[in-house]
Amino acid sequence: MKYRIQKVSEKIEVPRSTIRFWETEFPELVKPERTNGGQRRYSEQDISNLQKIKNLLHRKNRTIDQARIILKQGNADAGKIDWQNQSILLTGGTGSFGKHFCKVMLEKYHPKVIRIYSRDELKQHEMRQTFGEDVIRYFIGDVRDGDRLKRAMEGIDIVIHAAALKQVPSCEYNPFEAVKTNIYGAQNVIDAAIDVGVKKVVALSTDKAVNPVNLYGATKLCSDKIFIQGNSYSGSRGTHFSCVRYGNVIGSRGSVIPLFREQKKTGKITITDERMTRFWLTLDQAVELVVNALCYMQGGEIFVPKIPSMKIMDLAKAIAPQCDIEVIGIRPGEKIHEALITEEDGRNTVAYNGMYVIMPNSSWWERQNYKTGKKLPDDFIYASDTNDEWLSVEDLKKIIYESSSVEEDPASRLLSTIHQLNEKVILNMLNSEERTTR
Repeated sequence: MKYRIQKVSEKIEVPRSTIRFWETEFPELVKPERTNGGQRRYSEQDISNLQKIKNLLHRKNRTIDQARIILKQGNADAGKIDWQNQSILLTGGTGSFGKHFCKVMLEKYHPKVIRIYSRDELKQHEMRQTFGEDVIRYFIGDVRDGDRLKRAMEGIDIVIHAAALKQVPSCEYNPFEAVKTNIYGAQNVIDAAIDVGVKKVVALSTDKAVNPVNLYGATKLCSDKIFIQGNSYSGSRGTHFSCVRYGNVIGSRGSVIPLFREQKKTGKITITDERMTRFWLTLDQAVELVVNALCYMQGGEIFVPKIPSMKIMDLAKAIAPQCDIEVIGIRPGEKIHEALITEEDGRNTVAYNGMYVIMPNSSWWERQNYKTGKKLPDDFIYASDTNDEWLSVEDLKKIIYESSSVEEDPASRLLSTIHQLNEKVILNMLNSEERTTR
């Protein structure tokens, strides 16, 4: 049934001029048909949306921009992405995460196109030899170059921002360069995504952004903040921004495992501090976290995986049990333990679908997608030394000493065991959430 504007005005108790104004401000939500004479005819859905707009503007005192963001969010498409029709841009795409993301996407999701955006032509050439050019395209560019980013994002639906200067000593020695890439580069990604109409942007963050003690962590904290607040700038364009945050990725460049394996040849392993603990996850899990974030994000969240911790001494013994261990002292800017969620963030965090979701602390942000999430204690902190899931010494000994018919690299067995244990952690978490919501 269709309604004249006068009837709609009576139903929702606002003037006709207000309805016309809202129609221009919310064109995706209020779409009246026109008669041959040009008169408006409103559907039941139009009236329902007008009621929601009235509730937000008149009763909850939201601004027009805030109402747009809230009404474009919700659970309607949560978990549903038609990947075969998605065009994806990946900044810093020649890194460990980028290459594994492409591998998983090509094998499992089959997107329309993936554009790799990075500075290193040699690494792009190596990726081209591995993945070809049927689906993956290669753009030379720097996130510091806003104009080039806009050109690269034309026609893109999803952006994953993985480009950053990440080496702690390098950032300490070259602070201006770290700021230009990690902060100004993040701002350029946000501006370009809004300007060209990208739908969703997920930025990769790090545990070092939590209570940062080095410049790298400080720049990533700043990057996280501006990505979260980027949702306020998108307005009617509707670009949504979120972050994922995790710690050490096994198998990535810079991981301690390759270092220990190389040191094993010398008969001595170096440890910075015997008390050190770390979170661990695999590249598969890092990609899975990003995919889940893209599926469930409303814009403004930080997604954190539920993963086990490990003692660095146990890891060294697992990889090189016969080697001597030398404690060389903690390096500048290095933490003894990792934190992924602070007590302050914990108050705005829920356990949801096998992960933690830190929601923005904004009065206008409504958590439609997370109403079934498990509320956490007020003093909740997620840190590697207080984690309730651990890779024990027995787990690591099993990896190293269990016999097999085919000799397998210890680090590979470690990856497999950690992945299996992480799956158990997530399964236990999901079962706990299910019991809570019953």
